[in-house]
Amino acid sequence: VAVGTTSARTLETLGMDLCDEDPRGFAGFTDTFIVPGHHWKLVDALVTNFHLPRSTLLLLVSSLAGRESILHAYTEAAGRGYRFFSFGDAMLIR
Repeated sequence: VAVGTTSARTLETLGMDLCDEDPRGFAGFTDTFIVPGHHWKLVDALVTNFHLPRSTLLLLVSSLAGRESILHAYTEAAGRGYRFFSFGDAMLIR
């Protein structure tokens, strides 16, 4: 379970080069851009807030849960008055 999209990106970057025969540490930056169609390697669940419409982070969560599931969750959240963005409510995506 990754807590936050930055953690998810970091873990997925590590997963790109992970090899059971040669475990190693990781240091540096990531330019991993996660969009629908991404094959998740290390993350299978994510705790994150509700992101702004038309954002790359919305693409990231859609790649994990599916576009329709995320759009349904966002519609439900907006209808119930959930708060969005950095200081908003959070959700668990599995």
